[in-house]
Amino acid sequence: MDTTIELYGAQTGNSQRAAIALEEAGVRYTARRLDLLAREHRDPAYLALNPAGKVPTLVDSTSVPARIINQSNAIIQFADASAPGRLAPAQPGWERDRVFDRYFFFVTDVIAPSHAAFFLRQNGLDEAAAKIERRVIEQLVYSESFLTRAFMAGDHFSMADISAFTIAASVREQLDWATLPRLSRWFNAVSARPAVERGLRAFQHP
Repeated sequence: MDTTIELYGAQTGNSQRAAIALEEAGVRYTARRLDLLAREHRDPAYLALNPAGKVPTLVDSTSVPARIINQSNAIIQFADASAPGRLAPAQPGWERDRVFDRYFFFVTDVIAPSHAAFFLRQNGLDEAAAKIERRVIEQLVYSESFLTRAFMAGDHFSMADISAFTIAASVREQLDWATLPRLSRWFNAVSARPAVERGLRAFQHP
């Protein structure tokens, strides 16, 4: 087992997004599953790595001191830097710009509002949450227009597809797939990628 790079996480979209990025980039790592119901994410040893007690967390022991990254989107950037060209074009230019443009669209206009809606529902503000959830679906439907090629940012799989896929998977039951043929084709194609399948399974129960 390679413990040089460890990824702590659970069966959450954020953790899966980080695992998929590492898998797609070909970065060797060991998944460390945390049982959220058992509150393992509040254990003092884990809080020393991630004081917020959230998942995921990446620990890269190839550096001295070890590099610790707590945000899933920063872990995606780590994966991109570890394997240039795998998650975005390596060279600056309009193709790389488009990947980042689409990537941040899903991060800021879809994933972040979805997290906000979850917080509101936890606090009993269902009507406010529902309005945000409708906006999340509207933005995903809008992303159908991105798919003039095979993937969200062109002909090649990229970090834009990772950010899009995990949030689309979380609301798949709310999407009218029959009216979204390009999004449906894309979703099925991404689901079938071996690295994506491995990332989705990274934190499953043994």
